[in-house]
Amino acid sequence: MAKIKETNLEELLSAAEKEAPIEEEKLPILEEMMKVGLFWGHKKSKTHPRMKPFIYTTRNGVEIIDIIKTLESLDKALNFIKSKVAVGGTVMLVGTTPVAKKVVREYAEKMNLPYVVERWLGGTLTNFKTLSKRIAYFKKLKSDKASGKLDKYTKKERLDFDREIAKLTTSFSGTENMEILPQVMFVVDAAHNMIAVNEAKKMKIPVVAIVNTDINPEILDYPIPCNDRTKEGIRWIMEKLSATINEAKLAPKE
Repeated sequence: MAKIKETNLEELLSAAEKEAPIEEEKLPILEEMMKVGLFWGHKKSKTHPRMKPFIYTTRNGVEIIDIIKTLESLDKALNFIKSKVAVGGTVMLVGTTPVAKKVVREYAEKMNLPYVVERWLGGTLTNFKTLSKRIAYFKKLKSDKASGKLDKYTKKERLDFDREIAKLTTSFSGTENMEILPQVMFVVDAAHNMIAVNEAKKMKIPVVAIVNTDINPEILDYPIPCNDRTKEGIRWIMEKLSATINEAKLAPKE
C-alpha cells in the first residue's frame, strides 16, 4: 500500500505534460481530486480492456486512474447536462450502493431532482405509465392517512395500510413527483446499476455515469472514469453537478 500512495499530482502532471501542457487554472481542481481519492481504480484483474486509455499506471496490482482524463470527461458531461437543464430538462440521479445512496439522496433533494437510492424497480422508465399509476395510489394512500380517512377501518386494516405505505415509501420516495421521463440519467457506479442504465438506453435517455475500471465506458454516453467507492469522492462529483445545474437554471433563457 505504501508504494501505491507514492502516486501524487506532480507525478501525474509530469507524465501528462509530455503530451500537452496542463492549464494552470486546473491545478487546484486536480489537487482536490487527488485529495478525495478519485484516482483509485480496481485491481488490475478486474480491468475492462476498454478502460485502458483512462488508466495512468498500476501499483501493487491496483489501477491508478488518470485524473487529468477524468477532469476532461467530467467537463464534457457537465456541459452536456447544463445544455439540457438550460432548456428545462430534468436529471434523474441513481446511486444504490451503500457508499453512494446517502450522498445521492442529499443532493437530489437539495436540487429537487427525481432519484433512486434503493433497489431499482424494473420498468421505472420502460413502463412509466404503470409506475405513475402506482405512485398516484401511493400519494392518495398517504393523503388519506394524513386526513384521517383511514380511521374508519379496523386496527388490523390500518396496520396493513401502514405497512403498505412504508413499503411504497421505500420504492417511490425519490420518484413520487416525477411527472415525466427525465431527459438525462446520472448514475453513480454504472456497473452496479446496469438495469437502470439499460432501461435508459431503451428509452433513448442519455446516461452520464461515474465509472470505475471494471466496466466498458463505451456503453455510456458520458462516462466519468474515477473512484466510485468513497463518500468523499462521490460528494466532490455531486457538488460539481449541483453547481452546474444551479447555474443552468439561473441562466437567462434565449
